[in-house]
Amino acid sequence: MEKTNVMRILDKHKIEYKTYSYADKPTTCGVEVAELLGQNPHQVFKTLVTVGKSKHYYVFMLPVAEELDLKKAAVSVGEKAIDMLKSKELLPLTGYVHGGCSPIGMKKLFTTVIHQTAENFSTLIFSGGKIGYQVEMSLSGLKQVVPFMMADIIVV
Repeated sequence: MEKTNVMRILDKHKIEYKTYSYADKPTTCGVEVAELLGQNPHQVFKTLVTVGKSKHYYVFMLPVAEELDLKKAAVSVGEKAIDMLKSKELLPLTGYVHGGCSPIGMKKLFTTVIHQTAENFSTLIFSGGKIGYQVEMSLSGLKQVVPFMMADIIVV
């Protein structure tokens, strides 16, 4: 399997992870990715990038079948309001394209919030930094390369 930048970063830090590839069936739908990999959609997380009223950027990770609650997300980072980043702004800001965005290896380190249900699993599965690639790793492993906090950030 081809190594992505995410995998090279994890290797460099000697962090244990597993990889999955669905490159032969590319999709950007997280629920489809979970199905293709035969994984629990509550354990497969998507990475969303937002911008606050303050013009600061934030990264949110949540289960693929869930929707980000913008009000709860704003409260979690101390903003009055946040908006989703426009797709065309994603690559220049993060170095990633829509559907291949990973919290690991962005051009800059942004405040990152993970939905609290992540604590229910020994590992999380999320983008390996390229469409068609996923990595699975522990929260403690992720914390070694991306500082994050946990919060309730999904629509109920």
